Amino acid sequence: MQTAQGADQSQVLREEALLEGQSQVLLDESGEQARLREDEAWQERERRNLFKHVEGLGELEDITEVEYRKVRLERVVLVGVYSSAQTSPDEAEESLRELAALAQTAGAEVLDGLLQQRDRPDAATYVGSGKAKELANVVAAQEADTIIVDDDLHPSQRRALEDVTKVKVVDRTALILDIFAQHATSREGKAQVQLAQLEYLLPRLRGWGGSLSRQAGGQAAGQSGGIGSRGPGETKIETDRRVIRKQISRLKRQIQQMAPAREVKRGSRRRHGLPTVAVVGYTNAGKSSLTNRLTGSAELVENALFATLDTAVRRAKASDGRLYALVDTVGFVRRLPTQLVEAFKSTLEEVSQSDVIVHVVDGSHPDPFAQIEAVDKILSQIEGTEGIPRVLAFNKADRMDQAARERVSQLESEAYIVSARTGEGVDALRQRVEDILPKPSVRVEAKLPYSAGALLSRVREYGQVVSVDYQGEGIELVADVDDQLAAQLMDVALDGAVGESQ
Repeated sequence: MQTAQGADQSQVLREEALLEGQSQVLLDESGEQARLREDEAWQERERRNLFKHVEGLGELEDITEVEYRKVRLERVVLVGVYSSAQTSPDEAEESLRELAALAQTAGAEVLDGLLQQRDRPDAATYVGSGKAKELANVVAAQEADTIIVDDDLHPSQRRALEDVTKVKVVDRTALILDIFAQHATSREGKAQVQLAQLEYLLPRLRGWGGSLSRQAGGQAAGQSGGIGSRGPGETKIETDRRVIRKQISRLKRQIQQMAPAREVKRGSRRRHGLPTVAVVGYTNAGKSSLTNRLTGSAELVENALFATLDTAVRRAKASDGRLYALVDTVGFVRRLPTQLVEAFKSTLEEVSQSDVIVHVVDGSHPDPFAQIEAVDKILSQIEGTEGIPRVLAFNKADRMDQAARERVSQLESEAYIVSARTGEGVDALRQRVEDILPKPSVRVEAKLPYSAGALLSRVREYGQVVSVDYQGEGIELVADVDDQLAAQLMDVALDGAVGESQ
């Protein structure tokens, strides 16, 4: 019996030795490398699936006194998804910080910001089912009211995310539209924003409970409904869509009816030969401040995104006494909703009708060149802006360090570094703009009667006076003016000649 037990033990030892030998073979150098590669792939997968908290978004400055607050501030959590093949983590963080600034402008309190790296957003819940549950826990822990997504959501994605998190979900487009609705003041601006909101809402319309029921069909109409009232009927959501379409058509007609008033103003400037300079740029880049500095006006200036939406036209006087107009346009932002671009095309026509475009950039921004790219992309959607000369101005020089100044000088050697606050570089920018303004094309040499003093005053304002000589018979004038003013001068001239200006 003992001999049998010893034989069994020997068999076990031989099997263990055999297995040990096999394990030594399996764990050679190539096997070890394969296992390490597998571990690295697993770690990369885990890292990509984790939510990354963007630091500082829950510690933004106190906004309890923000003027846009109505009853109380909404408590929001920001969410973004990015792919390493399309953008870098730093760019994704910067985009989320911009979203936080937009949320503040809308009157929200930002509690947290979460970023997820994945190949593409999930088709169902945008962040995936597991991350949606994790997001729901974050929202519950922070006692948030709303989730703002740094992207455009499909209606099904928004509904699915709301079902999981049990709070309201808003995408980037809806947030920007809300800000525009708060800041629009003129009749035209309000109509444009309302049009953009309705066009955004139409494909996202949804019903709850009874809102999906049919109207006055079948037995619901009763026997007293009469002929034509019985049948399957029409759902409430179909009725709502028809109402929205009617409102969209009405708003488009209203905006078209406002076009003649804008055309009259533009026609007045063209009739007097008044050159126009369009001031464009990223929102909060300081366009209004720079316009005030160049013209001496007191237009609204505020450190907020989209503080001014309505186009403002201000007059300025060149060093030679000639007048020109500066048009302060609506600010742009990355991924500006297409509905807004379409709705504000009537306002953005001012840019295509201008003689010079001054592109204002926030020089103190961490990535000002991304702002330049975003503005150029929107300008490319406006017909007629391709051949207009442009001047690039980096504003807020008082907040730029030496490294930022050197970088701008190397990458944009012809750009101007200015400060609307301190006045640094503004004179050089003004001189550059005046140098490239269109010059009057007609040289007039005429003797005017002294009764034509008003016409001479217009020549000083809208043309370039070469010489004026007051004589006994009249005023000897040599000036460069446009065609229309030249014709008016020759109509009242005692004698004179007209030629092309060099």
